[in-house]
Amino acid sequence: MSDDITTDLACQELVEIITDYLEGTLPERDRARFDAHLMTCPPCREYVAEMHITLRLTGRLTTDSISAGARDELLRAFRRMKASSTGL
Repeated sequence: MSDDITTDLACQELVEIITDYLEGTLPERDRARFDAHLMTCPPCREYVAEMHITLRLTGRLTTDSISAGARDELLRAFRRMKASSTGL
């Protein structure tokens, strides 16, 4: 049986938790699993590198940096996307 910290992390799970990883809010146990996965998965290493580049090039949005109309439009788009993915 493998160590709890190094329990395999699937690529899909990595994609789902990358935001927490990049923001430094991922719990230590999950961060260790994330880092262990990166050591063995070149495609995920490339994905994380691309996300770092994207963040660097686009900067960070804050609620104050976008207009109320743009924020509302984004929220509607996210709600439509969520509704379509859950079959509602």
